[in-house]
Amino acid sequence: MAAQAGARDPGEGILSRVAGRVYWYATVGLLVALGCVPSLVALLMLDGSPGNVLVLPLCLAPAVPFVSAGLFTLHVRARAEEPAPARTFARGLRLNTSDVLLLVVPALVVLGIVATSVVHREAAGIGTVYVVVLLVVALLVVLWALQALVLASVFRFRVRDVARLALHYLTRRPGATVGLLALVVVAGGVVAVAGEVGLVVVGVAWLWFLLRVDAPVLADVTDRFVA
Repeated sequence: MAAQAGARDPGEGILSRVAGRVYWYATVGLLVALGCVPSLVALLMLDGSPGNVLVLPLCLAPAVPFVSAGLFTLHVRARAEEPAPARTFARGLRLNTSDVLLLVVPALVVLGIVATSVVHREAAGIGTVYVVVLLVVALLVVLWALQALVLASVFRFRVRDVARLALHYLTRRPGATVGLLALVVVAGGVVAVAGEVGLVVVGVAWLWFLLRVDAPVLADVTDRFVA
């Protein structure tokens, strides 16, 4: 009996596509989690004493390239089907590591300095108003670093251009900025409830939402500077 024209390939069924997506996201999540292990170990080795506050943010630095590679891989999949997530992840790691470290590590240093000032506010004679100002500065630094991380992970721009664009879009796209703030709150809540390991476990979902929240910014950058 002749095969019917246009018969569906069994590999293109719903179950096959679902299984492919599960495998794809699970692979990316596992790779990101493995990249976060050095940071988790460093955080576990340091206690929460005031003397360690300065270096605690820097413990996150080893995880930054892997988070960037995860964003790169998720963005590639959103544009086209990619059968080899590990290979795409490795490409993102190779392309983006130096840029994202140049952008994010200074932000982590600033956060460490701010945290130290807040923790030692009484010894330094810092008033309540100044503490509030420092906390606002820290929040803006976190939002800027997230925006810069996304832009550097997706586009191939110079580091200084990414830094300027990240600052520009914090005010130009307030909806995306509010979304970033919401994700920061969610991440903080997950850490408060389940610890840093809990955040790593749901990391791939958090990164997916990060790209979704920042989609208007990515679209505008593409239209203005890429397309």
